Amino acid sequence: MHNVSVIRFASLYLPLTAATLAACLLPRRQRMFAACLLSLLWTLPALLILQRINLIENWWTFEPQRPALLGMPLELYLGWAMLWGLIPQLTFRRLDFPEVIVIMGALDLWIMPLNSQVLPLNDWWVGEVAALALVLAPAFCVARWTLDNSHLKLRATLQVLISGLLFLFFLPEVAFALRPAAGASSVWEPLIHTPGLLRQTAIQLILLLAVPGVSAVAEFVQRGLGTPIPYDPPQRIVTSGIYRYCANPMQLFCAVVMSLWALLLRNPWLVLAAAMSTLYSAGIAHWDEDRDLAARFGEPWKHYRIAVPSWRLRWRPYHAGLPARLYIARTCGPCSEIRQWIEHRHPIGLELIDAETLPKDSIRRLRYDPADGTPAVEGLVAFARALEHLNLAWAYCGITLRLPIVHQTLQLLMDASGLGPRKVPSTCAR
Repeated sequence: MHNVSVIRFASLYLPLTAATLAACLLPRRQRMFAACLLSLLWTLPALLILQRINLIENWWTFEPQRPALLGMPLELYLGWAMLWGLIPQLTFRRLDFPEVIVIMGALDLWIMPLNSQVLPLNDWWVGEVAALALVLAPAFCVARWTLDNSHLKLRATLQVLISGLLFLFFLPEVAFALRPAAGASSVWEPLIHTPGLLRQTAIQLILLLAVPGVSAVAEFVQRGLGTPIPYDPPQRIVTSGIYRYCANPMQLFCAVVMSLWALLLRNPWLVLAAAMSTLYSAGIAHWDEDRDLAARFGEPWKHYRIAVPSWRLRWRPYHAGLPARLYIARTCGPCSEIRQWIEHRHPIGLELIDAETLPKDSIRRLRYDPADGTPAVEGLVAFARALEHLNLAWAYCGITLRLPIVHQTLQLLMDASGLGPRKVPSTCAR
């Protein structure tokens, strides 16, 4: 019993002490807090996913102890999260990705036989490889990219995955561990036993409501050159995309998705978590963000906040500054029909210009120029951007069309159907 207590104590406090000493003694760098936070937030749900897989594959088992999470001793779970979520990021700042993976994998293999809480079973090495790939590698990558301010799109993608895992997987697992439902063996039991049509409809509705939040993150990346994390913020004000209609789309749609997910799982504690998240976002976070953004962006932000509500949606879009330009050919039959369709809906902040006025061979697709210094886009994405200037319903269609993979697939299908690039006659003198 004494040895078990020592091992449980060491499993938690040795990684905690090592991480604390590394944070205090090593030189501090900008963005280190954001890097470590994101890394730890990935590690926490990823370890539970790994344990879910382990319960099926039987790579290892744990000595029965309380408290536990999915059969994993809580001290071991938290210590493992800190060991992989904090220590590599704090101590191996000059090592490359392969070196860190090898070192931490070797350290894990050395520690495992010393920890009597873990009992390796058949093919345990497969589980070790899975752990390195699923838990350590993404955690280290998102931390290193945040620290170096690199791979903006990839780290924003990981931030979206982190948010989804935390709110839709981690919180339900923790809530069920703390307050198990009577007669239920898993938090997912209500979802599994929900009639198929109702379950599919609910999940599809949740996915549809998550689209504006995901699009808001993409807007931060494309227009703001930053991410939603306060310590890794956009470098310029973002008032395009879904932000034309709502000032806090990520918080609004996250609260809605969390509430619907809680109702689908029939867990009152998750409903409470969604309510607390909403109160925090509408209170403390809203006040702090407004103060920070007003200090960084000044009058443009103040004008935007007066016109665009935080927790309600406008029907018509907000626009300030120079109008965006949509270059569309009059001499192209399908293009001229699209032009008439857009003009009939009286777009706000969008100027339609004949593509023929551009120099010869400089345009072969529909082109949208935002006129704010960010790059122009062409083809289906340009049409999707134009939809933002009509109303909320068409803007939703536009942000859905612009989702990664969606717009590439649809553009490929359109090109294969004869709606691809074409030559546009030029009236430009140059």
